[in-house]
Amino acid sequence: MTYTIAAFYRFVSLSEPDALGKELRAKFGGGDLRGTMLIAGEGVNGTMAGSPATIDHLLSVLAEKAGIDRAEVKFSFSDECPFKRLKFLVKPEIITFRRAKVDPTQCGEYVHPQNWNALIADTEVLVLDTRNRYETDIGTFAGATAPGTETFSDFVTYVRENLDPAKHRKVAMFCTGGIRCEKASAFMLQEGFEEIYHLKGGILKYLEDVPKQDSQWQGACYIFDRRTSVEHADFED
Repeated sequence: MTYTIAAFYRFVSLSEPDALGKELRAKFGGGDLRGTMLIAGEGVNGTMAGSPATIDHLLSVLAEKAGIDRAEVKFSFSDECPFKRLKFLVKPEIITFRRAKVDPTQCGEYVHPQNWNALIADTEVLVLDTRNRYETDIGTFAGATAPGTETFSDFVTYVRENLDPAKHRKVAMFCTGGIRCEKASAFMLQEGFEEIYHLKGGILKYLEDVPKQDSQWQGACYIFDRRTSVEHADFED
């Protein structure tokens, strides 16, 4: 069968993340759902694969329990399941940012994929790839600056050592699915940067929504499953 792959996250206060994890394991443990979902007091973050009916059921449950909006889920498709097993993991955070404490609800301004090309064409905008070196090596947006970090936590050091709020007045950042930019943009605002924009839904949503002929994306997008990377064609049903 063709597998539907759903990538999603949401920062939302969950009073009982352990209970949610147990409920999801009970509902989906015996079926065809595969992938990993992180659950924490600050929200949920996952990439899951299964039959269309299973993914539909999962998203209905997550809409009820965590407020997941289907319009913000990134969908792609594969003839093979990209994951070997199913994991619901309860963690302290859904995205780790060790070197600074930030409130991801106080993030930068979202830019929808349809408006992204116009923003990054502005010569006054610093286009910043917040991903790690091994991700940026295989693909990025035209004209983007890649920090060359080894881990996401290194982004804090990069910003403090290389960027200046007085010089870099407009920053447009992006990552794979958007979640890292929630914390990265919030951090930069805390550091005194005034105009911080980030791609809503990340690269995955851009590849899904923007036609290949209009795309400013170059190369492939690294992802953390057996597919290794995706391109525009992987989002065509």
